[in-house]
Amino acid sequence: MSTPSRQGETEGEGEEPQRPQPAPEAVEDRTARNIGVGCFTTFIGFWSGGMVAVLVGKIVEGLRQTRSCEGLPICNWTSYALVGAVLGAVTLPVLALRRLRRRDVRH
Repeated sequence: MSTPSRQGETEGEGEEPQRPQPAPEAVEDRTARNIGVGCFTTFIGFWSGGMVAVLVGKIVEGLRQTRSCEGLPICNWTSYALVGAVLGAVTLPVLALRRLRRRDVRH
């Protein structure tokens, strides 16, 4: 047991408190959870990112006052959709998994 050197201080102050190691079952459960969350959010991020990017493209093309194609939101929607889909497929899983890991560290 450490003795107080000054009022309210103990020797070794500033050191990180020791956290108990999680049980192997808990680590396996988190791994399965993370894989499931990562796969699901990649799929959702791909499609939602593509749709949001086409909306952004529609706004950009409207501001540029370009002509629109018959039956399509914008003529070059594929380029907007592809970039948005890739961004969504990367960012949504990263954000979700970072949030889960932050919660795991607190517990």
